[in-house]
Amino acid sequence: MLHPRIMLTVCGMFMLNAALLAQDVKSTKTYQRIKGNLDAVPAIDTHEHLRAFDRLSTRVETVDGQAMNLFSIWTGSYFPWINPLTPWPAGAQFDVWWESAQHDFENARATSFYRSMLPAFKDLYGVDFDTITSDQARHLNAQITENYQHDEWLHDVITNKANIELMLVDKYWNRLNFDREYKFSAPVLNVTEIIQGSHAEVFKSDNDSPFAFAANRNMTIDSLDEYLAVVETIFQTAVAADAICLKSTQAYQRSLTYEQVSKERADEVFGKPPVAMSRSEQRDFEDFMFWHICQLSAKYELPFQVHTGQARVQGSNPILLVDVIESNPQTKFILFHGGYPWVGETAVIAMRHKNVWIDSCWLPTLSYTTAKRAYGEWLEAVPSDRILWGADTVHAEGIYAMTEFTRRCVAEALAEKVVRGELLEVHANRIGRQIMRDNALKLFPKLNRMLWKTPEAQRRGT
Repeated sequence: MLHPRIMLTVCGMFMLNAALLAQDVKSTKTYQRIKGNLDAVPAIDTHEHLRAFDRLSTRVETVDGQAMNLFSIWTGSYFPWINPLTPWPAGAQFDVWWESAQHDFENARATSFYRSMLPAFKDLYGVDFDTITSDQARHLNAQITENYQHDEWLHDVITNKANIELMLVDKYWNRLNFDREYKFSAPVLNVTEIIQGSHAEVFKSDNDSPFAFAANRNMTIDSLDEYLAVVETIFQTAVAADAICLKSTQAYQRSLTYEQVSKERADEVFGKPPVAMSRSEQRDFEDFMFWHICQLSAKYELPFQVHTGQARVQGSNPILLVDVIESNPQTKFILFHGGYPWVGETAVIAMRHKNVWIDSCWLPTLSYTTAKRAYGEWLEAVPSDRILWGADTVHAEGIYAMTEFTRRCVAEALAEKVVRGELLEVHANRIGRQIMRDNALKLFPKLNRMLWKTPEAQRRGT
């Protein structure tokens, strides 16, 4: 039996921890220290959609010409996915839009799609959007427009204020282009359209078409073998351009169930125009191509990012990928978005398969509460060197906001473990750095020679 004094000490410690957890852990010094350490980590962002500055997609026509403004920031966020946003009237003044738009946020105040944007307005512009007045909104709009007259603002926000050293950019608008448009960007090969390419007419744009790619290189595609040869040339081109990994977003279009279809079956349907192709035939071709892409992923050492979770919800549970994962042990699979809402399923897949990484990109933006719970659960089920993050947005303000939102979420999850006595603070700090930076450098070794911000990189002259 324990001595009474020891019993009192144990009970006291338990009551202290319970009291700390009863209050908001973000108010504790433990959280503040962990968050401060995370802020100081030059982050590696595994997923972005940032275009070249002169081609930013959310510019609008105003009375003063094309500009980025407050509407641009909100329409470029995920807020309009779940809540109406007043359209920008072509050529109109800000006050015309704001008269209606100021009421658009009332039903979404508690959503993470709304709240994840607030750090950008607060930290970058000194505005509390929850209490914003029309005068403040008008001034904020003018500040945004002024900042985007040149690209210095974008660079400063991303590399200094958000403290991002490198980001992986998925050019879903130009999938076969691997140019690095910023010193902090690294290319990704998006294979979504390649998987679907049973016929030239499948492709809506030459930017995505292996058939156009082949024509530009005097290659022909008259058979499945020739198509696969062109796909392999695309992979070789991507590798030569320092592409970091592959990405598929087929979860938006179909189920993630991929059967192991024979090449002979794929050959039977290849070349059929879309009007003559049944859904089952097209699915067979895509199934074959997905497995083929998995093999090329291993061959060219390009880890495979796969969108899981929030998409076509009836077919995006990451559990549906397990047969492919088990059959391709040399392929490094990265399950995007934590499989939301199936974060527990994602954990057990990574627990059972050492060729699986979990990427929490977008998850805090979908649901901060789920993300915090997921970080806690994942760290109990999966080694800490197999968890990644990404901001997943399209402009500087969004990138800053989602990075800050993620740092808060990771810090809160780690601080709770420290306060409960489940983790030493020194270990929590190491795990935080792994998630925000080190795990990406380990999984994507090419990134190590692209580093430019850290003293080590500067000494190398990179």
